[in-house]
Parts: sequence; C-alpha cells; structure tokens
Amino acid sequence: MADKPSRALVLYGDGLARFISPAQTHLNPFASWALCGFLALPHSPPSENEDMRIVREFAEILDANEAYESSVANTPQEKRAFPTVAERFMGMKAAIVTDNLHVKSFGGMVGFKVFSWNEMSENNDSIAEPSHLASELLKLLGFQEGETMDSDIFELVFVHVGANTKMNGVEGIDLVNRLVGDFLDKAMSESYIGSRLHMSVIMSYGAALGDEDLELLVSNTTNKNDSELSHLFPRQSYMMKAGKPRENVRLHCPMLLAQYQHGVTRVDAAESFKFRDFLENGGNLVIPADRFLHEVAFKLWKAPKYGA
Repeated sequence: MADKPSRALVLYGDGLARFISPAQTHLNPFASWALCGFLALPHSPPSENEDMRIVREFAEILDANEAYESSVANTPQEKRAFPTVAERFMGMKAAIVTDNLHVKSFGGMVGFKVFSWNEMSENNDSIAEPSHLASELLKLLGFQEGETMDSDIFELVFVHVGANTKMNGVEGIDLVNRLVGDFLDKAMSESYIGSRLHMSVIMSYGAALGDEDLELLVSNTTNKNDSELSHLFPRQSYMMKAGKPRENVRLHCPMLLAQYQHGVTRVDAAESFKFRDFLENGGNLVIPADRFLHEVAFKLWKAPKYGA
C-alpha cells in the first residue's frame, strides 16, 4: 500500500484479447512487471447483441448491474436514480474516455464525467499521437509538468478502446499497446507519477461463441464420475457471494487483468499478456468482475479493504 492515496488509470481493451500477439511489444512486458489474473463474468443472455454486450460488461466492471438491467428493461417505469460512483466511493471523482455512444450514456448515468477521444485532441492536432494522448490522459489525473496537482483532478480515469477506436491511424489492439508503452515510459521516468499511479489493463474477449472459447477455462472441474470426491472440493471465492454460490458464473473467456504500481504491486511469474501464462503463472487468480472497482477504490483510499 502506498503512503499516499493513489490515482487510478484503467485501460480497457473491449473485445481485444483475441488479437494479442508477440507484436504487442509493450503489452507483453507490462504483464511481466504486473500482477496478473482474471475477472470472471456471467453468461451472456441469449438475445444479447454486441451493443448490449459492450455496456453490460462495462457495467459488470463497475458493479452497476442493477443500473444496466434498468436501462434495458422494456417497461414504462420512471427511470430510477442510481448511486453515482462518487456516492458509492467516498466522493471519488471519475472520468471515462470513449467514443462508444452506449458506453457514454451509461457512464454518465452512473456518475462518470464523459470525454470523447476527439475532445482529448481538439486543441492540438499533434495530441492525436498516442504519446501525446498519454500526457493528456495523465493530466486528467493531475500529473503534469513534473508536479502532482491536488485540486480539480479525477482520481479514476477509464480509457475505453474498442476494435474500431482509431487515433491518427493507430487503432484497436495497436492503440492499446502504444498507450501502455507511453504510460509506462512516463511512470518509470517521472518518479512523481510512478509512486502514485495505479495502472490496470483489462482485455476482454467480447462475445464468446466459438468452440475454441470453451478451451479458455479458468477452472478445471472435478471428474464427474467421482461424485464422492466432488463434494470435498471447496468452491473458489469468485464463485461465492455473501456466503452463497453465485448462480451465474461463466468459467470460460474471463477478462484478462494486469495491475501495476511502482514499488507497490507485487510481481508474479507471468511473462506475457496471454491467457495460458496468466492461468499458470499469474498471482491474482480469479475475482468476480463486479469486485474490480472496489479493489481499485481501496488503492485510492476510497473503500475499505476488499474481502475484509
């Protein structure tokens, strides 16, 4: 734990985990420096389209399932008011950068200040370069010109990158890779940033439909023929909630999560940003996606210790 509250940057590659390859020369080293694991999701509803999936999974990360379910309900009820991020986490100020209209709408509904990618570069064409974008995003967190600002800043910034997100010719997984490299470069070269910046990179698989997706399992179930032993196996914590089994946990295609903060995060044995490497060598194992924001808020001194 840092001696001061951290500020959190969450870089979310929505549906981009399938495209990670050795060509991502910043993502893979980042995994080797970070604490790696998985975020378990529920199963997708049968009638869900891609736009709905994008918002639902974003809502899972924010532990805002109830707000999402209300937003898609086909009933004439009045819109309910849901607690904002600030109301839930001790006044935490949060922003999101995205060009997805559905994510913008939902983010605003749960209390995020919403920015588009164009707003990050509207005053300077050169800012469209990922290196300049990284500087602008860090400014939102109060890191600028060698100083750490303490007023009029956001304590949490989400950066949402989808397959079609494009800046200055760089898009999708390549944009995520470039941003990771630029953030790391600044965090490691500027000590005032590195000691205060808690950085999470989340990569999701998107719609999980193919047979090959069923091979991306985070849990090996006990042999079904050995019924007596199967009762002796305890359920892992991500499959429990309030002492009861969770009824809807998808065991395949979890989100990949790597977290890093200089001098704070413990390092595991993972060497690449890959499912198999995280499974065999990651130190963070599996947590439910709806616990992620609570864990990050703890690093910002905006929530009690997760699990305590």
